[in-house]
Amino acid sequence: MDVRIGDIVIFKKNHPCGNNRFEVLRIGMDFKLRCLGCGHEIMLTRVKAEKNIKKLIREEKEG
Repeated sequence: MDVRIGDIVIFKKNHPCGNNRFEVLRIGMDFKLRCLGCGHEIMLTRVKAEKNIKKLIREEKEG
């Protein structure tokens, strides 16, 4: 799966705050994500994150 820094991912399950949208802050063997509802930052393994992604919203960069 082609996930890039700055993308917004929508997970199958909600965060405890009720939101299911996260911004990708770091990629590698682990993903660092920030909840767009409460701002909480979490780390997930790549396998677990890719398994639970329902939709990927690409941030388009100009230039």
